[in-house]
Amino acid sequence: MPTHEIKQPLTREGTTGCCAGTLADVDLDAVRTFVAIADAGRFQDAAAELSITQQAVSKRVATLEKTLGVRLFTRAARGARLTIDGQAFLPHARDLLRAEERAAASVRPGRRALRVDVIGRRLAPAALLRDFHHAHPEVELDVVTLFDADEAVDAIRSGAIDASFRAVTMPGRRLPDGIGAARVFDEPVQLLTGPAHALAAARAVTPAALAGHRIWMPGIVPGTEWAAYYDDLATAFGLTIEVTGPDFGTEPLLDTIADSRSLATLVGEETRLVWLADHGLRRIAVRDPAPVYPHSLVWHHDNPHPALAALRDHLGSGRFGHSRPGTWTPPWAWPRRPPRDPEPTVSREGTRSPVT
Repeated sequence: MPTHEIKQPLTREGTTGCCAGTLADVDLDAVRTFVAIADAGRFQDAAAELSITQQAVSKRVATLEKTLGVRLFTRAARGARLTIDGQAFLPHARDLLRAEERAAASVRPGRRALRVDVIGRRLAPAALLRDFHHAHPEVELDVVTLFDADEAVDAIRSGAIDASFRAVTMPGRRLPDGIGAARVFDEPVQLLTGPAHALAAARAVTPAALAGHRIWMPGIVPGTEWAAYYDDLATAFGLTIEVTGPDFGTEPLLDTIADSRSLATLVGEETRLVWLADHGLRRIAVRDPAPVYPHSLVWHHDNPHPALAALRDHLGSGRFGHSRPGTWTPPWAWPRRPPRDPEPTVSREGTRSPVT
């Protein structure tokens, strides 16, 4: 196999070879001071620009020169002049300061991309965010997928993300102070069967008609908001939802459902599924009542990102699926309301519920 000769970098005779220190050793305040002196031409003027003393300027330069192992300036009657090493270092120093600004801007609300958790990239929240992107192509988005509502709320509180689509709040839980939420999309749940299943020919089924049929959902994880939703759905209509067996992902699940006469599963109407043509899978509406999964947008009230307000306005525009009479959600689901216009809502028991 070929070999590669390793060549040592050349250094100028009479210098220590700029630069002896490593980047990890360099103090960016000292670099900023160096650039200020190079631009101003005098230590005194740089001190005034940086609002520090001339003694502090001299100390920073001395530290930087020690780190790099070279002299950067020579003092003259008319001010400070760059040495040859100083001239070599100056463009790289400017690059360091620009990189620092880009790094800070990448995580600064209002300057960085709007960071939104969509649970999964095949699920309805991802479709909602794509619709927002089409309506607002000027807004830069950073799409992430977190595990469950607890992790998402923690990330919102810490500022790691700006918003999340979640079903909130599970029984025994409440949103922390400062966290806002609004129901933005109620997604109908569908039955997915193979061609040999007893219900495969049906155009629609009732939840009661599913009693006695085996519904297999190995992706349900106890303690998550989606587990709470399907637990309540099973209890409300006497369903048998099995979560046994390892979760190998979507494709193996579809393979199993396609070949089974007895197993079916439940999926969201907007969930994007792709299967082989010979699978012959059936997506069947569930009605009377229609179970809907209550997607809420969750955010922090103190988040200043300007694009967050645009996202909330977009989702509250009335363009997306709203609950209609004859739908079912668990009683703990967050009240249905536009993201920016709080109003009382009607609960499934028919009583007026205040928005909190």
